[in-house]
Amino acid sequence: MTMDDAVTELRQYTLHPGQRDVLIDVFSRYLIEGQEDAGMSILGQFRDLDDPDRFVWLRGFPDLPSRAESLHGFYYGPVWKAHRDVANATMIDSDNVLLLRPTGPGAGFDLDEGVRDLPVSSLVVATIYYLPEPASSGFIDFFDTDVLPLLEKTGTRPLARLCTEYAENNFPALPVRTGEHAFAWLASFADERAFRAHNEQLRLPNLPDKSERLLLAPTARSVLR
Repeated sequence: MTMDDAVTELRQYTLHPGQRDVLIDVFSRYLIEGQEDAGMSILGQFRDLDDPDRFVWLRGFPDLPSRAESLHGFYYGPVWKAHRDVANATMIDSDNVLLLRPTGPGAGFDLDEGVRDLPVSSLVVATIYYLPEPASSGFIDFFDTDVLPLLEKTGTRPLARLCTEYAENNFPALPVRTGEHAFAWLASFADERAFRAHNEQLRLPNLPDKSERLLLAPTARSVLR
């Protein structure tokens, strides 16, 4: 599953207290294959370790036209119709969505779908920098040349580097955040202890102060892990 040319949604849902496992169960049983049958790639589903009522997930599309087609096919199709009431009842807010694209060749996800349903104990960390302007080629080159080697030296397994996709949202029934300039990198660690050790060693130079970090525990059916 190589996603270099893909459009990616990073979706953060705020849920009613105690409802996260209800949504994960519905998602795992019905909504992964239901969406993939409509042409999407369901990349990963996570429990946010810092917020028991937040569910985070990512899905990908080959391009923007296929995004609109796939979303229309799924959300107006039988699978979502059968399970939407249960899924929607768990949610307070589902509009915290970044529309992203890889920063360049080799920067997208390259995932093994064969790991789905295998035991998982890893931690995925998503770090999002909010920039004053669109990520420039200079900033992307700096991250790839100067920052990535430091990450790998401290035990990080980088998964992807992504930045804002500025094209108009072509499925307006599902809102996305606009007016922001995001640069995100995702990485995998053996477990939370490995991440803490990495974080103690790491000193990243010249990166934006305005940022968000998500500590994400993959669910049992997450490909991204």
